[in-house]
Amino acid sequence: MGENIAYKILRKHLVEGELKAGQPIAIKIDQTLTQDSTGTMAYLQLEAMNIKKVKTKRSVAFVDHNMLQQGFENADDHKFIQTVAEKHGILFSKPGNGICHQVFLERFSCPGDTLIGSDSHTPTAGGVGMLAIGAGGLDVAVAMAGGAYHINAPKVCRVNLHGKLQRMVAAKDIILEVLRQVTVKGGVGRIFEYAGEGVKTLSVPQRGTITNMGAELGATTSIFPSDERTFEYMKAQGREAEWQELKADDDAFYDEEITIDLGKLKPLAAKPDSPDNVEEVESIGKIKVDQVAIGSCTNSSYEDLMRVAKILKGHKVNKNVSLVIAPGSRQVMEMIARNGALGDIISSGARVLENACGPCIGMGQAPGTNGISLRTFNRNFYGRSGTLSAKIYLVSPETAAVSAINGYLTDPREFEEDITVELPEKFIIDDSMILKPAEDGDKVEIVRGPNIKEFPINSALKNTLTGKTLIKVEDNITTDHIMPSNSKLLPFRSNIPHLSKYCFSTIDSEFPKNAKKFNGGFIVAGSNYGQGSSREHAALAPLYLGVKGVIAKSFARIHKANLINNGIVPMTFENEADYDIIDKFDDLEIDNVLDGIENGILVVKNVSKDKTFTVKLDLAERDKAILRAGGTLNYAKESR
Repeated sequence: MGENIAYKILRKHLVEGELKAGQPIAIKIDQTLTQDSTGTMAYLQLEAMNIKKVKTKRSVAFVDHNMLQQGFENADDHKFIQTVAEKHGILFSKPGNGICHQVFLERFSCPGDTLIGSDSHTPTAGGVGMLAIGAGGLDVAVAMAGGAYHINAPKVCRVNLHGKLQRMVAAKDIILEVLRQVTVKGGVGRIFEYAGEGVKTLSVPQRGTITNMGAELGATTSIFPSDERTFEYMKAQGREAEWQELKADDDAFYDEEITIDLGKLKPLAAKPDSPDNVEEVESIGKIKVDQVAIGSCTNSSYEDLMRVAKILKGHKVNKNVSLVIAPGSRQVMEMIARNGALGDIISSGARVLENACGPCIGMGQAPGTNGISLRTFNRNFYGRSGTLSAKIYLVSPETAAVSAINGYLTDPREFEEDITVELPEKFIIDDSMILKPAEDGDKVEIVRGPNIKEFPINSALKNTLTGKTLIKVEDNITTDHIMPSNSKLLPFRSNIPHLSKYCFSTIDSEFPKNAKKFNGGFIVAGSNYGQGSSREHAALAPLYLGVKGVIAKSFARIHKANLINNGIVPMTFENEADYDIIDKFDDLEIDNVLDGIENGILVVKNVSKDKTFTVKLDLAERDKAILRAGGTLNYAKESR
């Protein structure tokens, strides 16, 4: 039986293990990506490994998250990243050059390469046939240092696309339909590989929208074939030399399959507060809208904004709506400025933001109290917008633009004007804002501001773990819940002591105080704990506060890896009903931890309730060694 695209790339890069679903493997990484929200920590970790120069084919550092410079912190972090990049052989994309995933797709993506990035939406590059995986910053630092990336070999789900999208139905609606079918936890341990005749009807930017939001499935990654549409895009970017054809064998094996008839899709929206809470726009009804935001790494391409400009041309934004638009890159901004589309956008009354993540991560443009905001973004988690009472809907650019004109959620098929867009034969190419590293890194002095603090490092694992249940949370807790990401806190991504004061603040404002009072303890959670962003701060802040372990019904992939990397024990209930016998502040005790790590089973005693229950540890041999050492950095030092 033949191979699918994902396993062809994995096999080519395999350096350890058996390529069989569920088995631990290690793969060679060709390229890495970091951004400033997670990058500062990743580069501090790289420095801790004493690596003189990165050993990847290409590593790129982007500045696109912490763009509101209300104090010195963000500017200092940007300078730190720039000088680290210059010293250690890393390309540096300056502030204003664009969102990491949009710029990477344009200027660095390569079919058949492996990429890991310290951002959960790194799979965007799967739109060109790249095996692109989001990871914690420490895993990215290890890859830059020449180490392999360790994962369990995923299952591969084939997504058959049949037919062609109707007018005013978008690529965003395709991935929303996948989310409706699979849910936010249905992709864990899986790669989604797109196939079928419908693939050829989709441009690379459209494919990138789909692979980008595959992160919301909890998937390892998503990938498209590399075909003639891929070649056209890369040629237009002046990078046809890096193109190669990639397709699955005719008799390729897939673990699972789902099918979507593109011709039957209608415009969709993800309702508050989850990307899988999906319903057809026409069924939701014409709800009044206060704000519309267009952009993010999901929908900020040239193609997206040209469609938006064609809708807005000759129209005005409704008087009760604030419309904000953020182009994904300087390339996009310059092209729509030169062809007049930007003028049409401005004339409509839209507010144009800089080429950055912006409102998607709560970096400005928080809605008003109880506001209804339509966004072309990828996440609508509770509180992520910066306003806890706001209701956030995820929609396509077409739905967003038409609704901004009307003042209420509108099925874009009601808009009758032609908005057909063809990709240019040649994009404007100007890489002057991508700085090359120094030829002699020894001569570069790294600049560190006062906001850059040392990151916490765990101690070797003890044979007995005791502590209180510091918090008990429900299913689908996101990294935004654990470590909020907003304009007030993002500047402190390099300052874990300060950041930890806000850990779990949207759920339990007393959590940091209680953690310190009781000298740490345990977190108890439902299923899919830690979904969402790859930010390892959701593990680092609990580590700083003394959290020893997390007991959950199940974990999101990246967060579980981040817990292990930092020496926090991730445990799952053998019997999920045992979740109900634990209350906040119950005293828990776990003996024979070191043997339990080896055997994959631990017995937890709830001292307060005088009850015991069993938890499982699904760990590869390397994971066990990392936990015993107290985290990856300790493990790396021991292994030298």
